[in-house]
Amino acid sequence: MPIKKSIWVALPIIIVAVVMIQLHNQFSNTGDRTHPTQGTGDWGLGTSVNQKTANNKTENKVVAQTPQTVVAPPLSAKRLLAHIKALARERYTEADRTRTRNYITQVLKASGWSPTLQSFQGGVNVVAQRSGRNPEAGTILLAAHYDTVKGSPGADDNASGVATVLEVARVLGKRQTPRTLQVAFFDLEEKGLIGSLAFTNNAANLTDLQGAIVLDMVGFACHTPGCQRYPQGLPITPPSDKGDFLAVLGDAEHLPLLNSFRQSNQPELPPVLMLPIPLKGLGMLDVLRSDHAPFWYRGIGAVFVTDTANFRSPHYHRSSDTLETIDRKFFLGSATIVANATATLLESRENLATARLSRSY
Repeated sequence: MPIKKSIWVALPIIIVAVVMIQLHNQFSNTGDRTHPTQGTGDWGLGTSVNQKTANNKTENKVVAQTPQTVVAPPLSAKRLLAHIKALARERYTEADRTRTRNYITQVLKASGWSPTLQSFQGGVNVVAQRSGRNPEAGTILLAAHYDTVKGSPGADDNASGVATVLEVARVLGKRQTPRTLQVAFFDLEEKGLIGSLAFTNNAANLTDLQGAIVLDMVGFACHTPGCQRYPQGLPITPPSDKGDFLAVLGDAEHLPLLNSFRQSNQPELPPVLMLPIPLKGLGMLDVLRSDHAPFWYRGIGAVFVTDTANFRSPHYHRSSDTLETIDRKFFLGSATIVANATATLLESRENLATARLSRSY
């Protein structure tokens, strides 16, 4: 997850701030706001919410159907940790990344997938696809980057994301669903989202794509007061100073993707903080630091799933980012949440590419 300057032209900060406040007010007044330490983070994302003025002339709608939660087959904690153990070594040089690609392709093949390599200048993405029953239902992409910064074994960043995608691919790979499931492992995220930019610049990769779930660090939790910080500019009041929740950020134009992360009747899973990001993150550079951003700027709905990286973990981009620092219960819970959300989207009948925030007068 690199810290870098935005590559897009931002609107004037004052305009961005005003619009974000307006959108925040709309969300926070349209439903229950659940504290992440008390349950799944609702943050006002409702099935269908109407707000009317006293004179009944103005109506704001959040058009966002909540898919019925589908529970995925159980994940293997043993396999998840074994993947991190195999991957947790520097994945920075070409030789390191080639070794990692070989591991990813071998695991995918053992699970019945037929991975392909998509080369671009300087790197290689690994992509595989399992067709759904209904060719018109579109595709859901589950993705994570596999490279690291120099000097870090990257157990959380991002072997945790790669391990989760591999395990979800195993349990859902042979499951017949209406939608197609595609998995991708992006190269060179740490050098400026280069792999995901190459992926989204290829129009063939975006054909029929209904939405993307991008994982970047999902294995670290902290439980002492004050260990959780937040980036500036988020249109919320910080919900907790403990880092025991999984954050899911999505562009506000594609709310059903966020809603798929509602976890009902599963108190054993980590709380989920669901946060709609307006204006594709303009003015909030910290929410554009991973591989979901290129999808947003291609008009493709995408959610960013993370343990909040350096806002929580003291091991971010350090040599101490090892298997021993992974919170195993939190990691398994996070992977299970991702598996359930993916299964829910694969079964959903809603057109996720067109469901979005709308306002009528």
